[in-house]
Amino acid sequence: MTPSERQRLIDALLEHEISEADFLRLEAELSVDPEARRDYLARVSLSLLLENEAAAIPPSSTNDVPKPTDSSRAGWTWRRAFVGMAAIAASLLVMLWLSTGVPGPDAPQRQTPSLASDHGESHERTIEGFAIVSGQSDAVWDEDRTLANGSLVPAGELRLRAGLVQLELFSGVQLVVEGDARFAIRSPMEVVVIRGKVRARVPEPARGFRLRTEAGEVVDLGTEFAVNVTDEGSDVHVLDGEIEWQARGHDKRVMHQGQSAATSVAGDERTIRSTSDDFVGPNELRERLQATKESRLRRWREHSEERRADPRLSAFYQVGASDLSDRRLANRVTNSERESGEGAVVAAALAPDRFGRPNGALDFSPTGSRVRLSVPGEHRSMTLLCWVKINSLDRWYNSLFLTDGHEQGEPHWQIMDDGRLFFSVKKRDKFDRSKGERDKHVYFSPPFWTSELSGQWLMIATVYDVDRRQVTHYLNGEVLSEEAIPEEYLVETVRIGNASICNWDLPKRDEPRFAVRNLNGSLDEFALYDAALSPEEIKDLYDHGKP
Repeated sequence: MTPSERQRLIDALLEHEISEADFLRLEAELSVDPEARRDYLARVSLSLLLENEAAAIPPSSTNDVPKPTDSSRAGWTWRRAFVGMAAIAASLLVMLWLSTGVPGPDAPQRQTPSLASDHGESHERTIEGFAIVSGQSDAVWDEDRTLANGSLVPAGELRLRAGLVQLELFSGVQLVVEGDARFAIRSPMEVVVIRGKVRARVPEPARGFRLRTEAGEVVDLGTEFAVNVTDEGSDVHVLDGEIEWQARGHDKRVMHQGQSAATSVAGDERTIRSTSDDFVGPNELRERLQATKESRLRRWREHSEERRADPRLSAFYQVGASDLSDRRLANRVTNSERESGEGAVVAAALAPDRFGRPNGALDFSPTGSRVRLSVPGEHRSMTLLCWVKINSLDRWYNSLFLTDGHEQGEPHWQIMDDGRLFFSVKKRDKFDRSKGERDKHVYFSPPFWTSELSGQWLMIATVYDVDRRQVTHYLNGEVLSEEAIPEEYLVETVRIGNASICNWDLPKRDEPRFAVRNLNGSLDEFALYDAALSPEEIKDLYDHGKP
């Protein structure tokens, strides 16, 4: 792309007159060319300066400005404004460049600049929490706050009504909490237990970790201890190493391995039998979790065999069920009139799946990663479903399933960089933007993905229901959003043909550059149904497939 052509496309973008094809060309150029990114940034900065300057002109001063008298002047654009004001704006642009800390030619460049959501933020993105949930066994949380594996533990009091939960504090402390329990994590080095059993394993860097109860305070000096807190008081057990225990109304004292004490809320203290059998530790919990995971894996396999025979299923790819030595992903459908062929794996690397099997998923983070497939025939309604683990949303568009190109009747399914799910079926190839026409209607979900979900396995599904005139997005078996299909954008015949899982577009022979849209994450299952599944069916698929 020549510099003049690049400038033309940037101007068209700023004027909201760029075509989809030109937008994609510009996107690809910006994703690979630092000079193009600097040129784009300068153009946007200049546009903002001109806009601000125009807004600052007093209304009275505009009376002397001649008004255009014909249609050609009515089409006066920013491009002409750039020519007319370049000399004045150049110095302002330099000032903006210096004052806003825009990186110079030698500074590191972002992989993909964001036209839609980058606003020159000067602060790093932050998240809140002092720990993560690393494991759960039959856990039942309070209705107000349910935590999934991998979730950040929020501030405030938590209620675990039943089951076991393992928490990993950022200090390195491991906690196993047994319900019924009420507790709060105040910092990576402090926990308050109101009720319940808690076992703590403390590494050397977290020496000095504190656990507070109504009856007293534990300061860890060794490696492992446990407490059982009731309304009457607290039992403290030293399982390994030593602790410092200060009961209410008493001086601090050091307790060693094998020692235990019971202290009432009033401060009465007595020695009790020391035992670790009453407290579940990390190793025992790990064994329970492994047994639970294996049980769910068996259940999922049995259910998957039943799904294969569903006549509505056109494509069903499970990475762990295929021999990928030849880089081919088998379509597991056994009873379909419009069965897709095998998928060709490109660049993606084997990775652990949601059940922990080492080669049960594909990691699509390497550049160019995708699974190529062909879906024949025509479809009326359809359901797209996948299990993915997202590392980050660092592209404008993060692909799930997209057809080659984007012709009339073809669907696109992806995630925006702000965490919204995107689905569309192209209605028309020719349209007049000046009349408010569009080539398609995009069905967005609310933002559902944040960095707190990084590394967690999620089941994402979208149902395109022509008969009900509705598009429904799902996350982990629950409805994420519903939207009616506008009559003018209803497409009753959907075609797919050649397509890619977790990427889009192929380099052309005369243009090797391409947009970076591969998903930064892993996928272990993808399904395409030639029908609109019901909410009950989506929920059932999640319940049978969750690890």
